[in-house]
Amino acid sequence: MASTLEPHPDGLQLVSKAVGPLPLLNRFLERLAIERFFGERVPAGDRRQKLAPAVGLGVLLRNILLARRPLYGLGEWAGRFEPALLGLAGQAPQYFNDDRVGRCLDALFRSDRATLMTEIVVHAVEEFDLDLGQIHNDSTTISFTGQYPEADGKPSRGIPTHRITQGHSKDFRPDLKQLLFILTTTADGAVPIFSHVDHGNTTDDSTHIRTWEALRKLCGTGDFRYVADSKLATGQNPSHITSHGGRFVTVMPATWREHAQFHAWLRSHAAPWVEVLRRPDPRRKTGPPDIYRGYEHPLRTAQGFRVLWYWSSQKDALDRAARERRIAAADKALQALAARVGAPRSRLKNPEQVSAAAQKILTDKQVERFIRIEVRLLEQAHFTQAARGRPGPRTAYIRHAHQRPVLHWQSDAQALLEEARTDGVFPLVTNEEKLTLKEALEAYKHQPALEKRHEQLKSVLNVRPVMLKNHLRIEAFLFLYFLALMTEALIERDIRARMRKLGIKKLPLYPEERPCAAPTTERLFELFADLRRHRLVDESGRVHQRFYDTLSEPQRAVLRLFKLSPQEYLAVAEEPAAG
Repeated sequence: MASTLEPHPDGLQLVSKAVGPLPLLNRFLERLAIERFFGERVPAGDRRQKLAPAVGLGVLLRNILLARRPLYGLGEWAGRFEPALLGLAGQAPQYFNDDRVGRCLDALFRSDRATLMTEIVVHAVEEFDLDLGQIHNDSTTISFTGQYPEADGKPSRGIPTHRITQGHSKDFRPDLKQLLFILTTTADGAVPIFSHVDHGNTTDDSTHIRTWEALRKLCGTGDFRYVADSKLATGQNPSHITSHGGRFVTVMPATWREHAQFHAWLRSHAAPWVEVLRRPDPRRKTGPPDIYRGYEHPLRTAQGFRVLWYWSSQKDALDRAARERRIAAADKALQALAARVGAPRSRLKNPEQVSAAAQKILTDKQVERFIRIEVRLLEQAHFTQAARGRPGPRTAYIRHAHQRPVLHWQSDAQALLEEARTDGVFPLVTNEEKLTLKEALEAYKHQPALEKRHEQLKSVLNVRPVMLKNHLRIEAFLFLYFLALMTEALIERDIRARMRKLGIKKLPLYPEERPCAAPTTERLFELFADLRRHRLVDESGRVHQRFYDTLSEPQRAVLRLFKLSPQEYLAVAEEPAAG
C-alpha cells in the first residue's frame, strides 16, 4: 500500500497511492457526520497549531478502524493515501506527529464529550433508523501498561477524571492497572449507542442506574427493555428502573436464596417444562439441535418480580462435562494424596490430618457432594530379634505392630443422579408482566452480540494494553474507540440488511472466494486493503494518465450491494485530468 515513485520511458513518473477501503469507510463517516460534530464541539485551541483537532481526530479514527498504528507512526501511515481520502483538505501528512495528535486528544478531553456523544448517537439513530426498543448493557476492563500515579481520579481543570488502578480484571491480568469500559448496544444490529468509563476498581452493579438514566435521556423515554447480566439484579437497580417506567430482563444471581431453593427442589422433583425454542446446532450441521424449555415459578422474588426458569440442552451438556472434569481432577488429586499418606516418611500420621487434606481437595474442586471419603486404620507389623547375634533356626523375634491411615473414596451415585437434574438450568428475572417465556429468552439471547463488541474492541481494534504519555488523553482515546465500534457495527448491519433484502445468503469474501454468511467489517476492510490508484505525472506534477488496480469479483459483489459502481468507488477525490 506504500506510495511509489518510479521512472517512465517518456520522462514521466509513476505515482501510486493507496485507496484501500477508505471510500467505503468515508461513506459511513459522512452519513454519521463525525467530522462536522468534531468541528462544532471540539475546541480548536491554539491558533498556531497546524493540525485542526477535528481533522486530526478524523484521521486517528480512520487509523483505529483500518490499521491501529501507534501515534508516532500516524504520519507515515497517512502518507500512503490520497490526502482527500483522509479528510485532510490540503493539510500535509507530515503534520501528523505524536505531539500534534496528542494535542488533538487533549482538545477532545476538554470538550463536552457527553453532549458530543448524544448528538452523534441521536443523528445515527435517525440516519440509520435504529430501533431502540431493546437495549443491552455490559462492561469489560481495559488494561494499561505503566503506573499512571497521576491518574488518581481528581478533577483536571474542573473536568472529572477516573482512577487507573487495580481491580477485578476481566482480562485475567491482575498485574496491570485498568479502567472499567461500559458499553450499551441496540438489539437491532448490536450497534453501540452509549459508552462511558469508570474507575478501575468500580463494581458492575454500581453502574446500571447511571447508565439507565443516560439512556432514558437519549431515548426520550424510559419505556425500553434493558437487558444486562446478573449484576443488574442487585441493589436498587431493578426497583429504580421499575419505579421510573422502565422494563428489564436479567439473570438471577446464583447467590440468591430463590436460586438455591429451586435447585434443591429440582433434585427431588420434575419441573413441568414446556419447549419454548428449538434451533439447529450453530457449530455443526449434523449436530443435535439446541433445545430450550421454560417454566415460570409461581413464587416471585422478594421485590415482586417474575422468575422464569429455563433448561438448555447445550448448557446441560456443558454442565455435565464440567462436573465430570472436576470429579476427574479430584480423583487424580486424591490418588496423589493417598500415595503421600502411604509413603514411609509421610507427615500425615493420623486420620484427622488425612481427612482434612482430602476434604480440602473436594472443596477446591467443588465436588464435596459427589465424592465420599473414608479414612481407615490399617495395622502393620514388623519383627525384630529378641537378642543380638546372627539369626538362626532358634532365634526368637519380637512382633511390633502399629496403625497407619489409609484413604478410601468413592462416588455418591445418588448425589450425582440428583445433581444431573439441575444440569442446563438457569433463571431470568423480569418486571414485564406480558412477556412470554420465549420472548424473554430471545431477549436475553441477544446479549452475546454485545459481548462480541467487547471482543472486537480488544482483538480487532486492539485496544489493550494501552500506553499513553498523558493519562487525560486516555478517556478521549476510548471515546474514539466507541465511535470506531459504532461505525463497524453500522457497516455490518447495513451490508447484512442488504443481503437479506436481495435474498443473498452468502458472499465470496473468504480466501479462495469461500462463502461468508455474516460479513464483518474487518473482513470487508481486508478485502479492499491492497487496492491502489496510479498516475503518470510529469516534472510539473501534471497528471497525464490515471489507472487503478483491477477489482476482483468479490470486491465488485460488495460494491453492488452498496450501490456503488467501480468507477464511483475509485474516482473518489480525483482532481481534474490534465489538459
